[in-house]
Amino acid sequence: MSEELMDAVAGAQPSRAVSDAERLACAALTTMGEPGDLVLARFVGEHGAEATVQAIESGQFPGRALGDYQTRLATSSPARDLDQAARIGARLVCPGEDEWTEALDVLASAGAIERRGGVPLALWVRGQADLRLVTARSCAVVGARAASEYGQYIAGELGAGLADRGITVVSGAAFGIDAAAHRGALAGGGVTVAVLASGVDVAYPRAHQQLLGWIAEEGLIVSEVPPGSTPRRPRFLIRNRLIAALTQGTLVVEAALRSGALNTAAWAERCHREVMGVPGPVTSMTSAGVHRLLRDGIATLVTDADEVVEQISRIGENLAPAKLGERRPRDDLDARARQVLEAVPVIRAGGVAGISSAAGIPPDEVLGTLGELLLVGYVERQGNGWRLSARERANRRHPSTAGRDSL
Repeated sequence: MSEELMDAVAGAQPSRAVSDAERLACAALTTMGEPGDLVLARFVGEHGAEATVQAIESGQFPGRALGDYQTRLATSSPARDLDQAARIGARLVCPGEDEWTEALDVLASAGAIERRGGVPLALWVRGQADLRLVTARSCAVVGARAASEYGQYIAGELGAGLADRGITVVSGAAFGIDAAAHRGALAGGGVTVAVLASGVDVAYPRAHQQLLGWIAEEGLIVSEVPPGSTPRRPRFLIRNRLIAALTQGTLVVEAALRSGALNTAAWAERCHREVMGVPGPVTSMTSAGVHRLLRDGIATLVTDADEVVEQISRIGENLAPAKLGERRPRDDLDARARQVLEAVPVIRAGGVAGISSAAGIPPDEVLGTLGELLLVGYVERQGNGWRLSARERANRRHPSTAGRDSL
């Protein structure tokens, strides 16, 4: 276990036992309102899950949504949902349990987008991994469904690179960038978490049934709605707050100006998480949203997994290696040798006096330096003068002049 992961575990709040009655109440609550129901979340936060269910049953719950809650409660069967979850290798994780991650608590103060938000009432989780442990060092990788080949390649490479560095990749299992990031993490032997807008046993899109099965074996599938629930349009956006809150940062690979990935980035900013973006071609509409995040200073530009890890780590830790240009033989020369070399004629040989004058270095020093440059192949003698060697003359030739010698 890494030092950061141990620190995260050690710093977590003490867990508490959840009774069977409270678990049933939490299960019932996940059926009563749509995810992100702030009215329901606030009441649960003040009174607890069991008291909330009792208030709805008795008609004491305040607000105009009481009738809606009672309608859903009448047709719900939390015990059946828990049994169904157990049959598919899933479970309900309630707030305060060992597996619950305190990272989600930031949603209590993150406000709302389109009047939805808040801490989830409970989470349905499928897979053998522990939610709190695998998200202790994690990064969301999100982007366009209609992704380009470039975007999918980059997302896959980043997913694999993050997995190789012990970072859990969290995404939404959609087409395009999401799927590429999940697959990259799995191919890299890492852990990945898919946060769905449907039940943990409902593959959406259907074409990703095999991918989701792989994720369930190697990582986790997470949802706010019970098993068997089908996806609904509003659920896709509201689940983005979980993707943002569960992780230390959100990386947007490709996103148009109107994109669900930008919604995830907005939630990440509200949750005080890092927001990062991978630039694309300036002519690409699928990268226009990323470029806006970068231009507005909301996102930090990153190009590889090392830079992502630096951004989501503590200040001064896991710094990405500096990117340097191509190293050339001349880089090994000292400043005086380069100064002399720059004064040496290219084609027509020049004398020591002329080179000395051009370089601004005494003739004796120039002569000694020319001898050293001769030994390492930078210059050659021509009669009584000096000029660049054939190798250096070829290196200095612009590509547009290639072939002129044969004309």
